[in-house]
Amino acid sequence: MINRFLKVREQTEFLCKPLIVEDYSVQASEFVSPPKWHLAHVTWFWEEFVLTKYAKDYSVYDEDFSFLFNSYYNNVGKRVLRPSRGLMTRPSVAEVYKYRKYVTEAMVTFMSEKPSKEILDVIEIGINHEEQHQELFVYDIKYILGNQPTFPSYGPAFETVIENQTAEFIKIKEGIYSIGHQSDGFCFDNELGNHKVYVGDFEISNKLVTNAEYLEFIEAGGYQDFNYWHDEGWSFINENKIEAPLHWYKIEGDWFHYTLNGLERVNLNQAVMHISFYEAFAFSQWKGLRLPTEFEWEIASDKFDWGQLWEWTNSAYLAYPGFSKSAGALGEYNGKFMINQMILRGGSVATPVGHTRKTYRNFFHPNLRWQFNGIRLAK
Repeated sequence: MINRFLKVREQTEFLCKPLIVEDYSVQASEFVSPPKWHLAHVTWFWEEFVLTKYAKDYSVYDEDFSFLFNSYYNNVGKRVLRPSRGLMTRPSVAEVYKYRKYVTEAMVTFMSEKPSKEILDVIEIGINHEEQHQELFVYDIKYILGNQPTFPSYGPAFETVIENQTAEFIKIKEGIYSIGHQSDGFCFDNELGNHKVYVGDFEISNKLVTNAEYLEFIEAGGYQDFNYWHDEGWSFINENKIEAPLHWYKIEGDWFHYTLNGLERVNLNQAVMHISFYEAFAFSQWKGLRLPTEFEWEIASDKFDWGQLWEWTNSAYLAYPGFSKSAGALGEYNGKFMINQMILRGGSVATPVGHTRKTYRNFFHPNLRWQFNGIRLAK
């Protein structure tokens, strides 16, 4: 596990290689965290949940860092509020890297002492936690760079691949199916509670919706016709003057979008991305189709390729039968967010390799669009 731990720590820092120091502290929106904050927060996680609890004679790097880099763990204590993360020019980027080195070395020493299974389970959560932040880092840096006047390039990375298979709908017969995590491998607590569900006959697309298909919706006036939208979604797009996916720009009659490689003409054959749940739902209504439920998606997932973009489902984020939160701060990881959020399934090109699985339940508020997400239709 030491090698896995070190690989994850190295990957987080590798993602920062294309940045200049001025990029590290920018918070372009309330839902975006600065790269420096990510670097420090995932380090604080190891210090708070492993080293201070289990490592003998461990000395905290800086007593202020728990206040500065705690995210949402109320059990741990007070913290800087999320909208204020970009106001912190101190500690410096160099100091944060020193912090990372200090904690990484302490973790390697501690892990060399063969900790118990209970502690190893916490370390497993920590590895997956840092992987989650690696993906969030990609979303955030794309949003930070994509909202600058010159659309600077991060580099040719995290690009989706065009799906060339013939579009068709896969038929799934009605029946009773098992849902939820069943293997011995790692999962988050929100995947547990394996249970049976009944679904009727349904069909699900073998491909994600493309930019060309979504452009038809735009040009047909989809953003101007309230009949396709939830009332809340209709209010959202009008209040925010949204008429296209995030990062799209119409320039002299042609559509361009910001990619991590800079501003590029929209490739009509690629899967559309950066779509809110509201937009995904409205598009499905315009097509005379619908979004799959998370249960339908999981049942059918072995029959199509997934993992390029997180896929909105028409399922609210709710607990599975028998769900219970762990005691203490780690119990805040998932359970307290089970309200006013929608489930996404699959994974994306920004998801670390091996991090996701078909039972993985990602979740976001329906208005958010900066994730690497797309649309798969059902009927």
